[in-house]
Amino acid sequence: MVPVLDRSLEHTARPVNWRGRSGRYYALAPERIEDFVFAGEELYLVALGNHVMWAGSARNVVEDAVSRARFRLAMECGDRVFHVESGVDEVERMTIIWDLEGAEPAMGLSAA
Repeated sequence: MVPVLDRSLEHTARPVNWRGRSGRYYALAPERIEDFVFAGEELYLVALGNHVMWAGSARNVVEDAVSRARFRLAMECGDRVFHVESGVDEVERMTIIWDLEGAEPAMGLSAA
């Protein structure tokens, strides 16, 4: 018999801290890249190791050709994806995306 993954445990991974280019810290929730799907207008970050490949939402992929091309490359090369908490204010969301595009993992900090 093959074990079945319990989907109720999907978001139980501990958040990890990344520091944006502005110096702001973000607690990002890791997700399995193999199971990644967009959920509404949520923001995501796709990385290869400690290098951010793409940050944005489904809207960015649909409406912006450059973002769409970067997203495709990120999904081909990336090895991790994170959910990013954000509000509904569009300017705030754009600022978060900009900040995360230059982000790096914050070593030695715990998001707990």
